[in-house]
Amino acid sequence: MITLIVGRKGSGKTKKLIERANEAVESSNGNVVVIEKGLKLTYDISHQARLVDIDAYGIQGPEALAGFISGICAGNYDVTDIFVDSTLKIIGQDLKALKVFTEKMNALSALADTKITLLVSADSNELPEEIGSFAAQV
Repeated sequence: MITLIVGRKGSGKTKKLIERANEAVESSNGNVVVIEKGLKLTYDISHQARLVDIDAYGIQGPEALAGFISGICAGNYDVTDIFVDSTLKIIGQDLKALKVFTEKMNALSALADTKITLLVSADSNELPEEIGSFAAQV
């Protein structure tokens, strides 16, 4: 299952991600992965979570990010939760591409039995209606 945490900049999305990631670490019987753009969450996320700086791997665009997340799932069957901060900064500001990306992540989530949470800096009314059901407004 995927979840989108949606809201404008400054609405508390990252705080919600930190809370959910740390809760996942406490309750998970596997691994929790947090993908971020830059190293701004180092001291906020539990050291038991795997923190990945996406910039270090040169990942840009929806296909590259989908492949990267698929590789994480394929390389470690114990991943229970994946959190992606700054999704639109990584894949680009194209909301149509976001729709295709979320559909791929939803399929991957079911296949790998992994919960995927994406942070999206946008108003929920700007999102394509097909992905509105995944959105949790902050």
